[in-house]
Amino acid sequence: MGHHGWGGRPPASEAEARQRIVDATVRCIDRHGVAKTTLSDVANELGVTRQTVYRHFGRISDIIGEVAAQGAESFVDRLIAHLQGIGDPAEAVVEGMIFCVRTIPNEPRLSLLLQLEDSAAFGRGATTADAIAYGAEMLQRFPVDWAAAGVGEDDLDGLAEIVMRLLTSLLQHPSEPPRDEAEVRAVLNRWLAPGLRTGGPRRV
Repeated sequence: MGHHGWGGRPPASEAEARQRIVDATVRCIDRHGVAKTTLSDVANELGVTRQTVYRHFGRISDIIGEVAAQGAESFVDRLIAHLQGIGDPAEAVVEGMIFCVRTIPNEPRLSLLLQLEDSAAFGRGATTADAIAYGAEMLQRFPVDWAAAGVGEDDLDGLAEIVMRLLTSLLQHPSEPPRDEAEVRAVLNRWLAPGLRTGGPRRV
């Protein structure tokens, strides 16, 4: 890892180096804002060269994505807790999306992704295989008997993709004039929920 910089305390492992970079990035964002934080700022915060940071993260958006990912675990736990007692698949998916739209902009770490044009979670990367797989894993934690609802394990990938695409749009491109929560819920109940109340997806 080298013994220069790092405040005189070089990291003992790759994992520690990455975490210290993430923590330094959070401090820089607190001072400069996400849009003005650069890899150079992070390197200066750590007392290392930009090349040292590059060895662990290729872009500033990659670091910010990791910042957000570390905030996602507790967020998902709270989402699942919020959905407890909702066994209807349509109601659970709609309520889950409403919770995300209401909560994510106010989550200090997750909201960082809304400020990046090439956001890994709420931009083009929202439909990568990894993002969809993560979404499917999250859906599996919903208090819903998916099999009884006619939604197989493979179908959850498709549902996760639809949910991610809709969330990306709702978070990044809200309606003008803005819809309130009741209006968003009504739209989702009208156009998304019926597909989950007809015995699951139809295969053709």
